[in-house]
Amino acid sequence: MILRKITARSCRTWLSRVVSASSQERCFSSSVPAQPVPPLAQTLQGYLRALEPLIPEEELVHTRKNIQKFCGEGGLGPQLQEGLERRARHSNNWLSDWWVQWAYLESRQPLPVHSNPAISLPKRDFSDWRGQLVFASKLIAAALDFKNVVDNGRLPVEYMRGQPLCMELFPLLFSSCRIPGRKHDTITHHSRARHITVVRNYQFFQMDVYNSDGSRMTESQIHAQLLRIRAESWKTDKEPMGILTSEHRQTWGQAYSRLLKDKLNKESVQAIEKGLFTLCLDSPVMRVSDDKYSSRMAAQILHGGGTHSNSGNRWFDKTLQFVVGEDGSWGLLYEQATAEGPPIATLLDHILQYCKKPDPKKTPLIPLRMPKKLYFNIDREIKRDIEHAKQNLDILINDLDIRCFNFQRFGKEFPKQHNLSPNSFIQVALQLAYYKVHNEVCACCDIASQRMFRGGRTDYIRSPTNQMLKFVLTFDDPSISREVKLELLREAIETYVALTDQALKGQAIDRHLLGLKLQAIEEGLSVPRLFMDTAYGLATHWKLRTGQVPANTDSVMCFGPLVPDGYAVCYNPQSDHVHFSITAFNCCEETHAETLAATLHSTLCQLQELLQPTE
Repeated sequence: MILRKITARSCRTWLSRVVSASSQERCFSSSVPAQPVPPLAQTLQGYLRALEPLIPEEELVHTRKNIQKFCGEGGLGPQLQEGLERRARHSNNWLSDWWVQWAYLESRQPLPVHSNPAISLPKRDFSDWRGQLVFASKLIAAALDFKNVVDNGRLPVEYMRGQPLCMELFPLLFSSCRIPGRKHDTITHHSRARHITVVRNYQFFQMDVYNSDGSRMTESQIHAQLLRIRAESWKTDKEPMGILTSEHRQTWGQAYSRLLKDKLNKESVQAIEKGLFTLCLDSPVMRVSDDKYSSRMAAQILHGGGTHSNSGNRWFDKTLQFVVGEDGSWGLLYEQATAEGPPIATLLDHILQYCKKPDPKKTPLIPLRMPKKLYFNIDREIKRDIEHAKQNLDILINDLDIRCFNFQRFGKEFPKQHNLSPNSFIQVALQLAYYKVHNEVCACCDIASQRMFRGGRTDYIRSPTNQMLKFVLTFDDPSISREVKLELLREAIETYVALTDQALKGQAIDRHLLGLKLQAIEEGLSVPRLFMDTAYGLATHWKLRTGQVPANTDSVMCFGPLVPDGYAVCYNPQSDHVHFSITAFNCCEETHAETLAATLHSTLCQLQELLQPTE
C-alpha cells in the first residue's frame, strides 16, 4: 500500500509525478495551456464595473481612490502582479494550490451543507432492502469499471468549445480522503487500494472488491458480500462514529487526534480513509407527498436527515460516497478538495450507462473472505465528542431550508429558439426573482470551470451587471413598452455571455483579486487597503451562490448558502424542463427557499410571456 499525505502546496507537484508516471499520460496531461494571470488594469476595471450596480456613487468614489493608490506609482499592485506572474512561470498553476488551501483546507466550517455538494438521482425501480442490495452491487461494479477506464488510460480527453480540458482530477476521485487538522486539513491519496467501505446502521465494514488474482469482483460476488454485511449490521444500537466527521473542522481535528491514540481506532479510521469509496446503505425514511419527495431525497443525500435518521451512515471527509436507500432513492456526496462537478458528472454518466447493461462477467468459483467489520474503542472523551457532534449536526440540519422543483414550462431549447444563452437567461431570471422578493439586487457568483488550463479549478462569473440591473428595474414598469424590455433583456444576457467568455479564457476578476491578496501575505506585506474596503466586503458577500450542473439525466445537485442571509441555487437544464434546488437558512428571517422557488417559477413564466406573448 502506498500512502501519501498531501498539503495543498505539494498537491500539484505530487499529482504531476503521478500523471507523468502513467503509461497513458495523454489522458490526464492533455495539451492544455497554463492558466494566465489576467492584466492588472483589466481586473481592476472589471471590479469597478461589478461594484456599480451594488453600491452608491459616493462609496464608489472612495473605492476608485483606493484602486488608484493600489495600481499607481508607489502602489503595491504592480509589485504583487509581478509576483503572480513569476509564480505562474514556476508552477503548474499559479492559482490552484492557493485556492484548494484557502477555500477548502483552511476553512473551518463543517463539511455537510457548507462544503460537500450532493447529487440526487432519479428514483430506481425497487422499494425494499433486496432491491437496494441488487442495485448497490451494480453501482459498485459500475464505479469500479470507471476506475479501470481511468487507470488504463482509456478515458477520452474531454472538450469544451473545441478546446481540450485538463483531466488531472480523475485519478484523485478514488482512494482519496480529507484529514482534519486543528488549523488546516490535509489530503491523503492511497494507490493500490483493493477495498471499499460499506456503512449500514452506523456500522462500517471493509469489503474487498478485487479477487486474489487481481480481477474485479462480479456483481454476484459483490451482492453476496453485501448480504453478509446486512446480516452483521441489523442492530442500530451502535455509536454513530461517522457523525464526528460532520463537526467544525477544528473540533473534529482535536477529536481525531484523541481518537487515533487507540490502535484499534486508528486501524479502523485508516481503513475508511484508504478505501476506494464509501457505500452508504440507508435505512427507510418517513414517506412524504410527491411534491416534497425530491426535496426530502436531496436532503438525505446532503446530510443524512439527522442523527435519528441516516447521518451516522456518512464519513463526510471521504471524496466519494454513494448513497442508496431502500425506497429506490440514490445519489452521491463528494468532498471538493479533490473533486468537482464536471468530473463527477462524467463518473455518474458512466455509471448510468453501465447500469443499463447485464453483468458482463461470469462469477468465478472462488471463496470470498468475510467483509471485515471495523470496531472502535469509545472512551468517555470520544463519547462526549460524539454527543456534541450529534447536537451540532441536528442544529445545522434543522436550520437548513431546502426546496427542489422541476420547472416544466420549458427547458434550455426555449432560450436557444430566441438566440439566447440558456445559462445567461436563467441567471437574469435569478436576479429578477431575487429583486421581486427582496427589492434589491445582490452579489451573485456563478461557478465557471477553469479546466481548459493545466491544473485549473474554478472561477466566478459575477452578477448583477449594469445591464441586468437596468432590465430588472424596468421589468414591472407598465410605462415601458415590451419592445424596450426585450431589448434590455437581450443586452443583459449578451453582457453576461461576454463575462462568461471572459471567465472561460481565464480572465475573470475574483480569483485574480484573491491571488493579489494572498501574494501580499506571501511576501509578508500588509493586506492592501483595497481588500479592507467596505465595498470589497459587500462585493464578496455572496447572497446568491449559483451553479449550472448540466447532466445527461434528471439529477438534482444541492449545497448550502455561502452566507447566513443568502441562498444557494443549483440548476440542471434539460431540453424541455429545468431542475432547480434552492437552499437557505431558517435562522435568517428574510430568506425563504420556498418563497424564492415560487417567485423564480413565476418569473420564468413571465419571461416566456415577454419573449413569446400569447395572442
